[in-house]
Amino acid sequence: MKLLLTVLLAAAAIPLAAQTATPAVPAPPARNSGAPDTAAILRYINSTWSKLTRSMSDCDSVTDVKVAGPAVLYLPAEMPAPPDVRALEKTCNVKILHLPRRIEKIGDLQPGDLHEQGLLYLPHPYVVPGGQFNEMYGWDSYFIILGLEADHRAALAKDIVDNFLFEIEHYGGILNANRTYYLTRSQPPFLTSMIRAVLENPASFPQTPTGRAEEHAWLERAYTLAEMDYSYWLRPEHAAGHTGLARYFDYGSGPVPEMGDTSTYYQDVIRWIVKHPSPASAGFLVKGPEHPDAAQAARLKQISCNVETSVLCMRAWYDGYRLSRGFYIGDRAMRESGFDPSFRFGPFSGATEDYAPVGLNCLLYRYARDMEHFALLLDKSADAQLWSRRARIRDAAIHYYLWRPTAGVFADYNFVTHRRSHYAFITSLYPLWTGVATHDEARQMVARLDLFERRGGLSTSNYQSGLQWDEPYGWAPTNWITIEGLEDMGFRKDALRIAREFTATIDAGFAAHGTMVEKYNVVAGNANVNVTAGYKVNQIGFGWTNAVYLKMHQLIEESAREHAGQGASK
Repeated sequence: MKLLLTVLLAAAAIPLAAQTATPAVPAPPARNSGAPDTAAILRYINSTWSKLTRSMSDCDSVTDVKVAGPAVLYLPAEMPAPPDVRALEKTCNVKILHLPRRIEKIGDLQPGDLHEQGLLYLPHPYVVPGGQFNEMYGWDSYFIILGLEADHRAALAKDIVDNFLFEIEHYGGILNANRTYYLTRSQPPFLTSMIRAVLENPASFPQTPTGRAEEHAWLERAYTLAEMDYSYWLRPEHAAGHTGLARYFDYGSGPVPEMGDTSTYYQDVIRWIVKHPSPASAGFLVKGPEHPDAAQAARLKQISCNVETSVLCMRAWYDGYRLSRGFYIGDRAMRESGFDPSFRFGPFSGATEDYAPVGLNCLLYRYARDMEHFALLLDKSADAQLWSRRARIRDAAIHYYLWRPTAGVFADYNFVTHRRSHYAFITSLYPLWTGVATHDEARQMVARLDLFERRGGLSTSNYQSGLQWDEPYGWAPTNWITIEGLEDMGFRKDALRIAREFTATIDAGFAAHGTMVEKYNVVAGNANVNVTAGYKVNQIGFGWTNAVYLKMHQLIEESAREHAGQGASK
């Protein structure tokens, strides 16, 4: 068993000076002296929704630039091919296949069980993030739904939720995304928040007796399937020791296929660890040859990965070292978290599976509260009491294990070493949005916003590792969760300030490049990034950035109207 140690980067467990991969923060470009062209950005967003929309009658939907191979579309084993899908065989030269068996839960079918990887069928249109991400993603879609509803596209927002319900029924749960190589993991649990977004939008269902009956029937089905989705996080593999909290976990093994056979990511990881030895990465490497014989390959299959079936595994070698089986477990868990990668859980988050994360457990608390709300709407009082109890139990565990009262912050908990992390990460602010934080705790958290707040919005962490989910990079979803959480907790001045900061950064990026992108340099206040390992390209599109910009714009405009109204009344 590998040696697992809490990463105390704030205490210089890995000195910043040792980070040769850390990029220098680029100098901010000169900004236009005039006002940002908000109207141009809104037009861009409005037109981009259509460009990012996919369906099973669209040839572009099946394309996957992340992996090589023919275009393949898989249907559930129990489902006959609809006529429009069969038409894809001729119009798009797509191979139509069925999965070999019915899937009851995530992990039942391994990607390696399939000869070819491909797209998983979904019955309704959906919106993809953009760039290389040409499929429907789990947590991206929550923010995309907010943007669609803000842009008066309620039907498409509901279609996305219906697709997730289909995934639960036919693929065993909500997947990272609808590709076969994602059949082993989920993503952060936002399903009930998506359901609420649909329910609370009057445009989702006709406001008639027939429409209300349709809404009730839809909620009944959504409630049942959401309960199945919640059970995924209660499986033994997702238990964070004996804490009563959850952890991230992927049911696959070895390198992740979506990195593509030409990726150098795993070699980069080995090279960095070899050059920067640290207790925080103890157990991440094993000795191994570059070209193993049959006996060595058999041994590596047990202690590292399968060089005979994975090109990525075979290529993951540097200076006599390979990555350990334990590192790959942590690497896959990190990808389920959506924060791939950072140094939050050790170098390249290789120990993710050893932590009860703040964000995940707060989302599960909110999930339970949402389910309590749905149960009451459906007159299921006994169910509502059960969900309330689940929420209270998780809330107690979150406060016992994750609250650091002397620091005034929530922190991830290493249940192997029994220590709270000192690594400042943006998800420590999730308790504001999910309702976990008390008002006194919120006040203390707001006093520590300087851990993340920069001139261009909220940075994901305060540590420069060179990776995309660390300083100096800020992302739309985590900025919005914090902004809305501050607003909900009564800290509107702080919410508006951050909304204006991050909006200005997006404005600057759009002015310079004419596009919306997935991540921003919030230290410099622009869209210039210099990621050194992992996903190095700043993908354009971009689904959740478009959505959050609309929400921040609404918040800022609403505040301006209120201020004008107050001035007029004086």
